[in-house]
Amino acid sequence: QNPLTSLEDDVAATRRVLARQDGPAILVGHSYGGTVITEAGDAANVAGLVYVAAFAPEVGQSTLDQYAEVPPPPNFQPDVQPDGFAFLKTETFKAGFAGDTDNANAAFLRDSQVPIAMKALEAKVTTAAWKTKPSWYVVATEDGAIAPELLRSTADRIGAVTTEVKGSHVVFLTQPQAVAEVIEQAAKGVVLGDTAGAPN
Repeated sequence: QNPLTSLEDDVAATRRVLARQDGPAILVGHSYGGTVITEAGDAANVAGLVYVAAFAPEVGQSTLDQYAEVPPPPNFQPDVQPDGFAFLKTETFKAGFAGDTDNANAAFLRDSQVPIAMKALEAKVTTAAWKTKPSWYVVATEDGAIAPELLRSTADRIGAVTTEVKGSHVVFLTQPQAVAEVIEQAAKGVVLGDTAGAPN
């Protein structure tokens, strides 16, 4: 679990886990986690990157800078607290974040939110690992947090092997088999050198 206290802290947490691996690793990032793997993915043992309905900033860009291209959908509404951490508003949580879950799962996700520091979303990356590591991308076609148009343009910009999956922002939860297949494709691709469409 990323601490979500700053981009620096989240990258450090990722690198801490990477340091414990005894072989090549595939980094998978969802949403803001895509920014984290973009920064942390330059580690020598990272063989590939999988972005799941995720951001993938350019060097010098932040997570929030990505929304300059296509604004967030209307139901994605952060509720920023006085201490600079944000939850998603409870009344629009399901529509914006988990539209294809049932009410019970949506309520659990809503009520178990870990708040994120806004400064993490504002921090600009200094490395773009997707420039040197092969990348795969899952576009959630019914995403209510990051517009599908932005997901598609991001995947195209980074040269990722792209798979479209019908699902909300939590596509990994509602379409786990489809997302797992992309991760497996990435793992096999880097082992076999079959990374057509991904950066060299």
